[in-house]
Amino acid sequence: MSAGFRFTALEASLFVPLFSLSDEELERRNVRRMTADAFPGFPCRVSLQDAAVGEQVLLLPFEHHAAASPYRSSGPIYVRTNAVTAVPEKNEVPVMFRHRRLSLRAYDAAGMMTEACVTEGAVLEQDILRLFGRPAVEYLHVHNAGPGCFNCSVRRA
Repeated sequence: MSAGFRFTALEASLFVPLFSLSDEELERRNVRRMTADAFPGFPCRVSLQDAAVGEQVLLLPFEHHAAASPYRSSGPIYVRTNAVTAVPEKNEVPVMFRHRRLSLRAYDAAGMMTEACVTEGAVLEQDILRLFGRPAVEYLHVHNAGPGCFNCSVRRA
């Protein structure tokens, strides 16, 4: 097994149609248009960057773990207007994670959680590599530890 990992952002194309909808149409879909009023504070799951103060984002429900297991899960995410899908390099940790307290959830091929831990963004690589050192771990999900919101997945590189 390679001792490497790669962060995987959500695809921008999933969200582009939402930005042209009216606020009323968005509300019918449980989506809210918002303006970032703090930095950091509005982490985009597509660009893997925090929105700048004054930048428009959508807050929407998203099924981030569509596994056929008891761990199937969805939750709220932010997406920045005109976000481009991030493609981090092997072993690159996006800056938006460096200043956050995070929860890592490790899953096996059947979508069952095998382990979880809370970590600081400054030492995130150590916990990612430790979890990927377990052969049963297929992929990880990164969540914000406080609110519990999904950020992205991490795969072996």
